[in-house]
Amino acid sequence: MQKIGKDLAKKIIRKGNKKALIVGLEGELGSGKTTFIQGLAKGLGIEELITSPTFVIMKRYNFPKGELYHIDCYRIDLKDLIELDFKEIINNPKNIVVIEWAEKIKDILPNNVIWMKFEYLDKNMRKVIYVP
Repeated sequence: MQKIGKDLAKKIIRKGNKKALIVGLEGELGSGKTTFIQGLAKGLGIEELITSPTFVIMKRYNFPKGELYHIDCYRIDLKDLIELDFKEIINNPKNIVVIEWAEKIKDILPNNVIWMKFEYLDKNMRKVIYVP
């Protein structure tokens, strides 16, 4: 999972965006979503420990070309997103926004979201599906 995240980070850094790059992650608990984000963060040059923001809803990390936002929608209310300035975050082209349980807020996300579905196969194996 971390290698996939690092590889995506390399592609993201090369790409110029007009708005934030948004990655929507779907998958059950333990399917590898947070591990993927850890790899993405490493690929962006972020050295901080990346943990799931389930109880704080959102974490922000700086990297040389912008900010990575890690949002967990597992137990979120849409009102919470408004209070977090979600619209401003997703409109800033320097931001990368990765959302766990993104399917819960699918109705308010823009059309340019990169969707990835994670499946737990066994203790040491996961399946990642890119959903265009």
